[in-house]
Amino acid sequence: MANTASTMLPLGTQAPPFQLPDPRGKIISSADFKDAPALLIIFMCNHCPYVKHIQSQFSGLAKEYQARGVGIVGINSNDAENYPDDRPEKMAEEIERVGYTFPYLYDESQEVARAYRAACTPDLFLFDRNRRLVYRGQFDDSRPNNGRPVTGADLRAALDSVLEGRQVSVNQKPSMGCNIKWKRGNAPEYFAAP
Repeated sequence: MANTASTMLPLGTQAPPFQLPDPRGKIISSADFKDAPALLIIFMCNHCPYVKHIQSQFSGLAKEYQARGVGIVGINSNDAENYPDDRPEKMAEEIERVGYTFPYLYDESQEVARAYRAACTPDLFLFDRNRRLVYRGQFDDSRPNNGRPVTGADLRAALDSVLEGRQVSVNQKPSMGCNIKWKRGNAPEYFAAP
């Protein structure tokens, strides 16, 4: 397993807009969530062991916070040609298998990942009502094989703070996971291969 950390995009960054298809071709855009009190973007994929490690708990957390009005979007930016488990048809299977209730979108050009300075899967970005970045970091302290329970504690604390009108703690730990699988010649300057 590769160990790639989040780039920790500066807090206060305005959410880059996106317009991407889901696996069935339906276009979803950031504007679709304009009335949400918060917007959570997770860069993820189907085959990463770090994503698999949290997916059940993340799916449950997503349902809980969607019910509270939070907009949640998963984005797969991996090179599906060289990583066929991340093709859109496999994404559709993953949505059904795991029970994702949020849009899971395909960033074929990898432009959205570059705009967010995403580096790993999972890479989490939480924006407030004004779409300013208030949290970027880990789901929690659990990693595959470290024996710690998957709770989502770090992300949950940030979400609760936003929804309750409190400032999110700036003491944030980077997410850790597999590197985004960049297409040949597409790896951004901020990305240092493991």
